[in-house]
Amino acid sequence: MAKGKTVFFCSGCGYESPKWLGRCAGCGAWNSMVEELRQQVKSATVRASAQVLMLDETAASSEPRFSTGMGELDRVLGGGLVPGSLVLIGGDPGIGKSTLVLQAAAGLLKQGRRVLYVSGEESPSQLKMRSVRLELALPGLLVLAETDMAVIEREVESFFPDIVIVDSIQTVYQPGLSSAAGSVSQLKEATSSLLRLAKRHGTVVLLIGHVTKEGLIAGPRLLEHMVDCVLYFEGDRHHLYRVLRAVKNRFGSTDEIGLFTMQASGLKEVANPSRLLLAERAREAAGSAVTATMEGTRPLLVEIQALVTPSRHGNPRRLSTGLDLNRVALLLAVLERHAGLHILDCDVFVNAVGGVRLIEPAVDLAVAACLASSHRGRPVPADTLYIGEVGLTGELRGVPFLEQRLNEGARHGFRRAVVPAHSLENLRDRALPGIAGVTSLNEAINAG
Repeated sequence: MAKGKTVFFCSGCGYESPKWLGRCAGCGAWNSMVEELRQQVKSATVRASAQVLMLDETAASSEPRFSTGMGELDRVLGGGLVPGSLVLIGGDPGIGKSTLVLQAAAGLLKQGRRVLYVSGEESPSQLKMRSVRLELALPGLLVLAETDMAVIEREVESFFPDIVIVDSIQTVYQPGLSSAAGSVSQLKEATSSLLRLAKRHGTVVLLIGHVTKEGLIAGPRLLEHMVDCVLYFEGDRHHLYRVLRAVKNRFGSTDEIGLFTMQASGLKEVANPSRLLLAERAREAAGSAVTATMEGTRPLLVEIQALVTPSRHGNPRRLSTGLDLNRVALLLAVLERHAGLHILDCDVFVNAVGGVRLIEPAVDLAVAACLASSHRGRPVPADTLYIGEVGLTGELRGVPFLEQRLNEGARHGFRRAVVPAHSLENLRDRALPGIAGVTSLNEAINAG
């Protein structure tokens, strides 16, 4: 049993109380008090190794990394796993989180790494059945079916594995706390213990986390602040595509994504995502346009589809998948005002094909082009890319990395592109034979 005293604090405002309260006395929120064990801290001792250093006199050293054997996962991590790092992987139930880490474990074992799989939800026999179904060779994989954090710490100290996989962090509990596993205090204390293990021994710890109905990792936001890297595994479990995205990474960029397909034998990496995302595109169909978006250093061709129909209700419907609905509403208003399209009283449905999520403004022009195409009933040219940010006055603004986007389009058979005229000033290589530089949205949707 850990020694200390139990206090209760409000997860909303931080108000502390020696006993549990149904309503916080600080902010008035109901059922917001959570339990926390405060350890008794002995008098601090001065460490002789602690020194004040001049930053400009400190040698810069790159963190050593080792590959997981999965190129897409390594890309999102920034080149591989860093010893001593704590990585949190979240995603919807059934999306493939356990499959991802088990396949990564197989790649790590091939390199001679020691891997400990801590399973709080499946028995060793269930893990064996999963590995057989996925046709994975896992020689030497250490499995611990345990949720007691004290036991997990003892086994890690005993075996000194290179990688520890915890599936899932919501099932692990500290025996010194009386609250149930998965509560705020249990998540905080269990993650703190795993963080200390990772930093003390240089062990990589991979945590699988459940998500809430809103799609966020369950538990306090403090959980995401404590770890070194937060990855989200996105997609619809009823569809083929899976997208791995980093939202926090202390050892690399958060701009990269990894694309996988879910098959009967597990996750398969997609080496050429643009070809996969455009494979089923219907040519010469009204309401379809292709854009080139940047995901980190990787250009990605994505089809955007729109359906605009007269509304039979007083309040027109708006639905967007993979795109910000507020951004779509803004583009509808610009089309109405500056392109002369009477579109605001119509039902509008917009979709980014393939389950990808597009957040950069460079896709504005493609969204506007497919909206105009659907409204008019006239398809845009199938060999044309639409790239550009749309302003509130109907002007087209320049986008970065235009050369890389156009080169990706040329690789996949596109011959024309409608882009902001301002971006052409710095374009050195005109990869496509037909590039139209335009300055306004009205000019752009008529250029096709």
